Amino acid sequence: MTAEKTLSPVTVEVHLDQSEWSSHLAEETRDGLLADPPWIPPVWFYDELGSELFDAITRLPEYYPTEAERSILAERADEIASVTGAQTLAELGSGTSDKTKLLLDALERGGTLERFAPFDCSEEILRDASSSISADRPGIAVHAVVGDFHEHLDGLPTDGVCLLAFLGSTIGNLDPAQRKTFLAEVASTLDDDDWFLLGTDLVKPVDRLVRAYDDAEGVTARFNINALSVMNDELGADFDPGSIEHRSVWNAEESRIEMHLVSLCDQRVSIPGLRGLHLEVPEGRHLRTEISTKFTSAQVETELAAAGLAVHEAWTDRSGDFQLTLARLA
Repeated sequence: MTAEKTLSPVTVEVHLDQSEWSSHLAEETRDGLLADPPWIPPVWFYDELGSELFDAITRLPEYYPTEAERSILAERADEIASVTGAQTLAELGSGTSDKTKLLLDALERGGTLERFAPFDCSEEILRDASSSISADRPGIAVHAVVGDFHEHLDGLPTDGVCLLAFLGSTIGNLDPAQRKTFLAEVASTLDDDDWFLLGTDLVKPVDRLVRAYDDAEGVTARFNINALSVMNDELGADFDPGSIEHRSVWNAEESRIEMHLVSLCDQRVSIPGLRGLHLEVPEGRHLRTEISTKFTSAQVETELAAAGLAVHEAWTDRSGDFQLTLARLA
């Protein structure tokens, strides 16, 4: 007789009121479209098609960050587990928690892991990921938190020694002021024996960076333009995606790649879901959809130090493209 597999206990704690979150996104989007230069939050990338396109992007030859970070984790996860001895692994913006499985495996091998705490704004994705982790790891409690990491970090369970991971260079999507606030909030969440693991994309030749966000197959272009289709569906807008072109732009002053949508003709766009906004979009107007800051190792250390966090160790992949930094309270 085959013994039945015992599932791990799963808790999903919801701090994010979906109606308030939708209202917040609508106001943020309206403010961004009326700004000079205009921008939209990257949340509009992710309907079902957008998620599929992003998954395809991570496997493109031009797009190095995902595999570079994965290679560091594959090589260093056991070392990270040994140094931290973490009982709780918490991950911000966890999504499907794919790369995090390397850390979970290492912490289980080390015999310290008791709990996994994924944190994301999508309740549906978190519930799916939590169920998968629970089924694969009997005995490891899963305590998921649905929230906005600008507001709800204090809702994370950090029992025992906690390793808080923020992977994927997602921190690069924040501007300097947002990064300063975020890192200060991370520091205030940690106890003296806790750890913070941060993924950052590193500065490299501009032509390679531009190619990583404007691939030869045009997958990134479709991903970027699809944001307008999502806004059409969700906000009742009437953007014409066929009259928009994708651009990948290097902003040297801010050390970041910016993804832009550029209008190929004069347009007047109505967006009922943004309080009936009517937007004049002249030919050549750039609409920024995402920023992706590229760091130096010294910059990472400086920004962490400003938040009261000290670097314990930092690792790069063999090509020096990406960095994982392990830090704790100074």
